[in-house]
Amino acid sequence: MKEWQPIRESLDNTGFAKIKGFLSSRECDELIKAYPDNRLYRNTIDMKRYRFGEGQYKYFNYPLPALIQKIREEFYPELAILANQWNEKLGIKERYPSAHAEFIEQCKKYNQLRPTPLILKYEAGGFNTLHQDLYGDVYFPFQVVFLLTEPGVDHEGGEFVLTEQVPRAQSIARVVQANKGDGVIFTTNFRPVKSMKGYYRGKLKHGVSMVLSGRRYAVGVIFHDGK
Repeated sequence: MKEWQPIRESLDNTGFAKIKGFLSSRECDELIKAYPDNRLYRNTIDMKRYRFGEGQYKYFNYPLPALIQKIREEFYPELAILANQWNEKLGIKERYPSAHAEFIEQCKKYNQLRPTPLILKYEAGGFNTLHQDLYGDVYFPFQVVFLLTEPGVDHEGGEFVLTEQVPRAQSIARVVQANKGDGVIFTTNFRPVKSMKGYYRGKLKHGVSMVLSGRRYAVGVIFHDGK
């Protein structure tokens, strides 16, 4: 993927950026087809049990599927450029290394050893409450979700939702419309927002609106590992 500057600009301005048609239909279908194969996953989560929503997701084991590992390795250095710019604006001393493998070594020092990429499945009535995917003291400020099914064909509803806190005001909500194979890069925790006094931390959460009919699948690529 070559056009990273517009992506970084969108992340700067809104906290998210959409990538159209990044995954092929075949790649989407292959990920869905592999969903029942529990050898690929380290854990299965029932959202209702933990009051996360209604649906199910599975965390991939190491070694990750080649496609997901490639996304982690190729997206990370481009996003690390912006991550370091954000930390500089906010006066945060931490700087992210240029290679993903080096960042994973930082996770290991904090005993964050478990892979966090996951695949999610929602039936009719399913949804995901607003949340953040941090998993430990070390985290990367961006993550990506890819829609594996086609709205209006495989399911109705199930839009990706972002909210951003605004100081002394109501939160901003954004609904991101995506098609099969599209990716959405978004802020894991907070982004720098310019004010009269400099920059403040605009905290974001994400979720999925209720699926009205059909079945929705998505894959989330998180760059840090968890405990």
